[in-house]
Amino acid sequence: MLSREVRRGGGGAHPDEVPLFGPFAVTLAASREGQVAAETAAHDNWALRHLLPFFADWAIDEIDVEAVDDYRAHKVRESEARAWAIERGEPQRNVHGQILRPLSPGSINRTIGLLQWVLSIALEYGHVAENAAVGRRRRLRERRPVPVYLDTAGQIEALLDAAAELDRDPRRCCRERQAIVGTLVFAGPRAHELCGMRWRDVDLANGRLFIGHSKTDAGLREIAILPILRDLLAAHKEAAFRSGPDDLVFPTGTGGQRDADNLRNRVLAPTCERADALLARRGLVPLPKGLTAHRLRHTFASVLIACGEAPISVMRQIGHADPAFTLRVYTHLMSRDPVERKRLKALVGGERVIAYQPPPPESLDLAAYELPILRVLAERGGQASRGEVLAAIEKAMAERHGEHDLEALPSGPPRWQPRVGKVRARLAQRGWLAVSGRGPGCEWELTELGWVKVRREKKIESVPQALP
Repeated sequence: MLSREVRRGGGGAHPDEVPLFGPFAVTLAASREGQVAAETAAHDNWALRHLLPFFADWAIDEIDVEAVDDYRAHKVRESEARAWAIERGEPQRNVHGQILRPLSPGSINRTIGLLQWVLSIALEYGHVAENAAVGRRRRLRERRPVPVYLDTAGQIEALLDAAAELDRDPRRCCRERQAIVGTLVFAGPRAHELCGMRWRDVDLANGRLFIGHSKTDAGLREIAILPILRDLLAAHKEAAFRSGPDDLVFPTGTGGQRDADNLRNRVLAPTCERADALLARRGLVPLPKGLTAHRLRHTFASVLIACGEAPISVMRQIGHADPAFTLRVYTHLMSRDPVERKRLKALVGGERVIAYQPPPPESLDLAAYELPILRVLAERGGQASRGEVLAAIEKAMAERHGEHDLEALPSGPPRWQPRVGKVRARLAQRGWLAVSGRGPGCEWELTELGWVKVRREKKIESVPQALP
């Protein structure tokens, strides 16, 4: 609760005095810290940084409709000035040296939303006769964003495959992208709900997922775990370093709790990039632009509808009190091809639903053998037999040769050996090797140009001692 001094306007003001907006709003926002989510408190402080330079010294009852409209116009002009400064290459900066970006209409409206809340409290306390910030006319018109629906089985499958590929990449620390993406797609939690999820919230035995910390009462919900998600979460739990009831389901590499930025930059961004590459190879449409954790909640709604869930059940599991969103998604999906809905339902059951030809196996590029051949010859004084060169190349390229390179040809040798012969002919055409016969016993010899190439590349430490 606000103290008596605050209710009087702060600083021991006389009860009949009307408080100034600045101290009243700051104290009011501070009084509810700890009673609201940290994100809400951070938003209050952000909005106040925009409101206070304009309204700080205004008495609360002086803020009328005209004043709110003046503030809105002021923020528009300020944003235009910021944009123009950035375009000139001379951006405005704050005291910390950070570039001041122009505010979108939505951001300006959110600051007016906080002003409306402050004035609503002032109205309850009798400081004002009306709330001047109420009404759509006090806001800027916002452009409605284009809905992003990821509702084809091929796109969802590519997203999961891409996450699995990144999980297997030894150069990357994160090993749970597929489980995270699967949970977002097939359970629809908000970003902060997923980041704070504990293993006690995951009931694999009975197929239930509990969302217990949300921003709304409707967000407190129980979600039926779909078969494909159960398999993903069971595999993730088995591989998890810690899986006690109070341990995080998706911690960071250091064991801490992820945040929305980590989820977006470390998990979703690289997964979407890899998924687009997979879709291109499969000849399918790429992912829609602007795919985020929140947009994947739309996908979850689509999946539930494809599985035959009624709109009221979809609304309950996605955690929405307003059925309008659910009905928009429902209408969108039901207008699609019934075959696509059938594929979505099959994907939920764990089936691979998009048939595609895997890319043909590729051999190592011929250019990859050029420098190793020069190195082998230089290390042997500039000359060696074909057999010596092949033996040395086999050892040097062991980690780079793939299954297709090592495949035996009908004539007997592995595929890479005759390809090395092609490289020798290429090097001879460039004047780097001397041609002195063919067959197993022929000699391969560096020319003067070949030695120049070796010196230029600086690939072999022993070259200076071996040069003639």
